[in-house]
Amino acid sequence: MKQNKKPYKIAITGGIGSGKSTVLSILQELGYMVFSCDAIARDIYNDKLIFAKIAKSFPNVVENDVVNRKKLAEEIFNDAMQLQTLNAITHPVIMQNLLQKMQSCRENICFAEVPLLFEGGFEKLFDHVFVIMRPLENRIQSVKLRDNLLTCEIEKRIKNQFNYANPINIVHTIIENTKDVEYLEYQIQKVLHEIEKMDNCH
Repeated sequence: MKQNKKPYKIAITGGIGSGKSTVLSILQELGYMVFSCDAIARDIYNDKLIFAKIAKSFPNVVENDVVNRKKLAEEIFNDAMQLQTLNAITHPVIMQNLLQKMQSCRENICFAEVPLLFEGGFEKLFDHVFVIMRPLENRIQSVKLRDNLLTCEIEKRIKNQFNYANPINIVHTIIENTKDVEYLEYQIQKVLHEIEKMDNCH
């Protein structure tokens, strides 16, 4: 690919437990520049303005002037309205931070893991989207092992997320996470080969 003043920005999204972080790790190992909304979100609670808004909307999750993220997660994922409230507080700042990082990327193409891409209406900010799809039972098992949650808790979170089975009217690529990591990497390599041939990536 030729040098490009503006990087070609690709968002990686999908439901909880779909394998977004695994895809991001594969891309990083392949030498691509990657970013993560989750990584940015971990630091966002140190922002005084964000902290003040969360403390006002979710007073039960603040302990010793620190946001208890586990309590916050439990509260929002059991209540769709509370989830919307938190997203309204944090998402604009997270996305602003993310896009600044991506725009400063010196590579021709860069990637970002954006878990709530469609819920926040942020898909138009990217040139392309990878939607990671995985069977429901695999997703549930993965989250169980990762977060030590009950099946009913995971199902509640999934219910509050975007339905990726619906048609998406944007430029996107479905990546099926149905086998092993080697097969996942094969799919990614194949998709990247096609994208790098695109005129708007040059």
